[in-house]
Amino acid sequence: MTPEAAIGLALEMAREPALEMPIAALVIGPGGEVLGRGTNRRDSDADPTAHAEILALREAGSALGDWRLTGCTLVVTLEPCTMCAGAAVLARVERLVFGAFDDKAGAVGGLWDVVRDPRLNHRMEVVAGVREGECSALLADFFRARRG
Repeated sequence: MTPEAAIGLALEMAREPALEMPIAALVIGPGGEVLGRGTNRRDSDADPTAHAEILALREAGSALGDWRLTGCTLVVTLEPCTMCAGAAVLARVERLVFGAFDDKAGAVGGLWDVVRDPRLNHRMEVVAGVREGECSALLADFFRARRG
């Protein structure tokens, strides 16, 4: 699956009107199958770790029966934060694809670059800014509507 197609699947999820925030993540397996999906659910789950990426990684690990997501790709509409970037490293994700950059909390080249830090035991390929305009516009429209 191409990065553009993968972000397209995540954008479809992120456009669901009932979401807390229009952020979605997928874990794509080595064969191109979707192993995990997640959207931000911090408020509804009362869980500070319920970011889209964490939920998608958990579901993928459960689907594989292994915490090691070797050969998998994490796809997310927004640049991961430090928690989510760290979780991707610990899960041994092979590739990270993301759409919009996050200047306030991004940890994949934004404020930090956790996933490519040479001090860590695992680094991954990063494909950044895929369909960035669409991902950014979705978030901008969401926050504009909330502000009224």
